[in-house]
Amino acid sequence: MQALIERNQAIPTLVHSMDEIPLENNEQVKTFCEMLFREEIDLVVFLTGVGATALLDAAKLYYPQEQFLEALRKTNITVRGPKPTVVLRKWEVPIHFTAPEPNTWHEIISIWDQQQFSVSGKRVVVQEYGKPVQEFYDELKLRGAQVLPIAVYRWALPEDLSGLRKAIHRTIHNEFDVLMFTSAQQIAHVLQIAEEERLKEEWLSAAAKTMIASVGPACTEALLQAEISVDFESSPPKMGPLVKDAILAAPAILAQKR
Repeated sequence: MQALIERNQAIPTLVHSMDEIPLENNEQVKTFCEMLFREEIDLVVFLTGVGATALLDAAKLYYPQEQFLEALRKTNITVRGPKPTVVLRKWEVPIHFTAPEPNTWHEIISIWDQQQFSVSGKRVVVQEYGKPVQEFYDELKLRGAQVLPIAVYRWALPEDLSGLRKAIHRTIHNEFDVLMFTSAQQIAHVLQIAEEERLKEEWLSAAAKTMIASVGPACTEALLQAEISVDFESSPPKMGPLVKDAILAAPAILAQKR
């Protein structure tokens, strides 16, 4: 990100705002493996590459890796985007459905509908990414699926919060022109620490004077839920276009806001 921003003639400030914490002694994973071996799972949905890798690592605590992968190869597989695709290809696990960009759960539903694939009456395992995707689960249940979420890691605040606290204060002091968000969880953590500093309203007011740039639809949705207006959303939802196109758009957007 730093190199991308610098190559586009802007000055970067990178803030460590979240960590991925693996869940150990995961009974959900053990139960999933046992159901997989008994061929009681109809479909597995992988939402992230990190989560796919974490799921394999957790499964290996209970069963041999090849036993797990062989059972997975006999199951229908859906992936949300390119990162879990890379992981599953490395494992030589066939992928039956791949969600197109912008790679949200809505595109998963869309690709199933396009290919006339029904989840009605099926047991569907969803590899979560840090928190439940309740709207996705609700849609699956509405379509008659039995949903089995698996949490293999969770989002946590970093141990060192000094950078995040400093960035909140610098935003309030109008030191930034653009605030870029690359994950929905980042917004929650920024607001949590701003609240702890008793500066939430001041931060929101100051952020409204900057250009708010989002990496994609899921991130945009989280920003809007926090009542933060989004000035720019990357399409496609990737780091390169986010940085390049947001910086190009910044002068005109900032002129309107200021």
